[in-house]
Amino acid sequence: MTMESLLRKITDYKWELPKGYKPGMKVPAIFYINRKLMEILERDAVEQAANVATMPGIQKASLVMPDVHVGYGFPIGGVAAFDADEGVVSPGGVGFDINCGVRLLRSELKVEEVRPKIKELIDALFVAVPSGVGSEGRLKLSDRELDEVFVSGVEWAIENGFGSEEDRECCEENGALDGARPEVVSKKARDRGRTQLGTLGSGNHFLEVQYVAEIYDEKAAKVMGLEEGMVTVMIHCGSRGLGHQVCSDFLTVLDRAVRKYGIKLPDRQLACAPINSREGQDYFAGMAASANFAWCNRHIIAHWVRETFQKIFGMSEEDLGMRLVYDVAHNIAKFEKHEIDGKKKLVCVHRKGATRAFGPNSKEIPEKYRKVGQPVLIPGSMGTPSYVLVGTDKAMEETFGSTCHGSGRVMSRAAAKRKLRGNAVKANLEKRGIYVRATHGALLAEEAPEAYKKSDDVVDVVHRAGISRLVAKLLPLGVAKG
Repeated sequence: MTMESLLRKITDYKWELPKGYKPGMKVPAIFYINRKLMEILERDAVEQAANVATMPGIQKASLVMPDVHVGYGFPIGGVAAFDADEGVVSPGGVGFDINCGVRLLRSELKVEEVRPKIKELIDALFVAVPSGVGSEGRLKLSDRELDEVFVSGVEWAIENGFGSEEDRECCEENGALDGARPEVVSKKARDRGRTQLGTLGSGNHFLEVQYVAEIYDEKAAKVMGLEEGMVTVMIHCGSRGLGHQVCSDFLTVLDRAVRKYGIKLPDRQLACAPINSREGQDYFAGMAASANFAWCNRHIIAHWVRETFQKIFGMSEEDLGMRLVYDVAHNIAKFEKHEIDGKKKLVCVHRKGATRAFGPNSKEIPEKYRKVGQPVLIPGSMGTPSYVLVGTDKAMEETFGSTCHGSGRVMSRAAAKRKLRGNAVKANLEKRGIYVRATHGALLAEEAPEAYKKSDDVVDVVHRAGISRLVAKLLPLGVAKG
């Protein structure tokens, strides 16, 4: 059976898997996808989306973005909202890298000023921001300091001399999610995170120096301070080993909760608990603590990026003008009010490999962006474009204010390493004028552009579907990888 015969077409960019597809589905699954991407849509990802649709308290639909691929329990690229009273909370709907997200800095530098120094700059950034599996940063936090980070997020960084109050205002949730409780974070998770603030991590995480290649929406770009030829920096990372351990710890707890509360699930990886249960509340509190750690982590990295630019270009912070455009999370669960059946309702929205995309006039976004919508940051894959978009009213109506988060893998890391060689990937990128520095060559093979869907195809779907709108295209000059 082909995907096109399995899914019912609503528009060229929106398809439905009916709720009768699998016993127990309470809602349909809605896929934001086109025929081209449907050709590489994994059948297991379809099954996962259908499984999510069976979960207690799910609202409207199990939603799937065009960068979808198979994940743990939920598909990566999945969005699901659960009734705040009768629904569940699930680690599988958030992912292991809690609050993996993206931060974008703009600058007053032009591409012609930076290109001649790109190797020196990337090498300096590679030293300034530690990266890779188990990497440790310049900071080692006490338990008291960790507790403060868990609760206050970027505020801890600002109070300790990293970044500014203006930065906090341009973070989703102002850089701190309510509901964190440090006491639910295990000693093992604390020990993994204690030395990792200000580090990049491994895998698809990166620090990329880019430039604005094209503007699609002049008004929105002007509000964000973006102009053609301007150099930008994109930071992509999350909560490091701490968030991974918190997820692992609570999967064990919630696996027992499924049996305790008599929840029937088609897949054990969907382990969950009622939102109002002790287990559900404890998981949310640990997830929020990890999310706040991640926001603080990106905040400190951004500070060291600014310091490095000042050193390499011999310019003051004021002259560089490296302001934060926005910081978005794409592995998180949050309580939000959305209109369902004509009424505003409090729901717990799980976004796993999906980005919040709130439309114009949303009170939850900075005042300066309310006329155009929330900035949405979609990273490419090393040699491919990244994009800046804005959220829309249609996203608020259809997707709980959500859109895609990146390119989405089409090749496993193991398959990429079998097929590609890191030195060849690096040489090919350098032929195109992109300088790459990584901890080891195998990582470049795992994260090669060929291992991912084309970011152009993914953002084209969400733009044409109307759940976010294109503002600017960013092209890479140099990349530091973990």
